[in-house]
Amino acid sequence: MSPPVFLTGTDALERGTVVLDGPEGRHAAAVRRLRPGERVDLTDGAGLLAECVVTAADRASLTLDVRARHRQPPPAPRIVVVQALPKGDRGELAVEAMTEVGVDVIVPWAADRCVTRWRPERREKALGRWRTTAREAAKQARRSRLPDVPDLASTEDVAARVAGASLALVLHEEAEAPLSAAEPPRDGDIVLVVGPEGGITDAELDRFASAGGRPARLGPTVLRTSTAGVAAASVLLAATGRW
Repeated sequence: MSPPVFLTGTDALERGTVVLDGPEGRHAAAVRRLRPGERVDLTDGAGLLAECVVTAADRASLTLDVRARHRQPPPAPRIVVVQALPKGDRGELAVEAMTEVGVDVIVPWAADRCVTRWRPERREKALGRWRTTAREAAKQARRSRLPDVPDLASTEDVAARVAGASLALVLHEEAEAPLSAAEPPRDGDIVLVVGPEGGITDAELDRFASAGGRPARLGPTVLRTSTAGVAAASVLLAATGRW
């Protein structure tokens, strides 16, 4: 079984001995009950991972010896999923699944037909839930790079990402070209736009098309918006050779 993964600062990982304290240390010591002699991996969430062994433990921290370090290069190409806000807790479910499969950037999008709305007074709290979900899912998946979850995007923000992408695909059930026919680039960003429960509007489709986005069909069935992103990302991760 793979050793558990915890987050700590980059500077700490450069030392021979690391003290893991704070929330991560309390979880490791009090919840996971890790003890001397057990293996633990530490990461800074930006690609640096240290293989460690616990040498001491108390109620709120661990002391660990670093045995080896590995630095994962940035992924190429990056998979960027623009996720229209789903209803209820399906947003966090989508973030969790996309993080587990290896999506690099998860962009929350306020599409026209979104039922869910992040009101200004609640936006930071909702965004915080997505980011916390991504962090915890990345640890569970033993990732050394956390996915980026930027601020809530408008349609114009998404169009700008589409325009700057090496390949931009907009999932649409009436598209003629299947997603599996897309030829992924070797580097840059692959931007994948996932619409809301009510579908992407014609105006949004036109805006993304004018920015260089191409419509693509994901299979013969209609998936929930919270499912479509992880399914489509999986297709692209396989096509790029990252899987």
